[in-house]
Amino acid sequence: MTETFDIGFLLFPELTQLDMTGPAQVLARMPGAKLHFVWKNLDPIKDDCGLTFLPTTTFADCPQLDMICVPGGYGTSAVMRDDAALSWLRKQAEGAQFITSVCTGSLILAAAGLMTGYKAACHWAWRDLLPQFGVIPVADRVVEDRNRISGGGVTAGIDFAFHIAEKLHGRDVAEMLQLVLEYDPAPLSGGTPETARKPILDMTRAAMTARGFDLRRDEIAAIASAR
Repeated sequence: MTETFDIGFLLFPELTQLDMTGPAQVLARMPGAKLHFVWKNLDPIKDDCGLTFLPTTTFADCPQLDMICVPGGYGTSAVMRDDAALSWLRKQAEGAQFITSVCTGSLILAAAGLMTGYKAACHWAWRDLLPQFGVIPVADRVVEDRNRISGGGVTAGIDFAFHIAEKLHGRDVAEMLQLVLEYDPAPLSGGTPETARKPILDMTRAAMTARGFDLRRDEIAAIASAR
C-alpha cells in the first residue's frame, strides 16, 4: 500500500487559480497523494477571475502536511500581512518535507521568513522584490534549493508539479502523468520579458499597471521595509 503524501495548498481571496489548479491536476495523480485546500475558515473563496472555491479544511484542523504549496495572485500582498496565515505556514513548515510555491507565492513564504537565504522563482514582474526579504531571485521556471521548490509565473506551476512528481516517483511516473494530461505545449514565442517583443512588453506592463500592478508592488515593498 502506498503511503499517504499530504499536500496542502493555501487558498486565499484573489489568488490566481491556475497557480493552484495547474499543479493540483498533476500532483493529485501521484501515488498516495492527498490534497488539502486550506484557509482560516470554510467560507467560499473568490479568485481574481471571479471563480469560487471551497476550502476543504482550516488552519486549525489541517493535518501535518508533507508538502506546503503557496500560490500567488492579486491577493498576495494581503496574505503577506495576515498573521494567521503566516503563523500557520511557519508551524506547518516545521514538519513539512517540502516547502513550495508558485508565482508570487514565494513572496508570501518570504514574508513568513521561510525563504531567507534561499534561491526562488517568482512571476517576472515581482521577482525583483525578493531580495528585500533576503531571498535570491532566479529567472527559471522551476527553482530547487534544498527543500524549497518554487515555480515561476502562473503556467510554470505545471512544470513545477512535474518536477515534484519526478523527484518523488521517478521519470517514468512523471512522463505517464504528462501523457495522461496530454501536456505537450507548443507556445507562441515571447512568454518572458527576455523573449517578448518590445511593443508587447510595453503593452503588458501598461495593462498590469492599469489593474493595480504598481500599487501592489508598493504594498509588498512596504511590507519588506516594515520588517
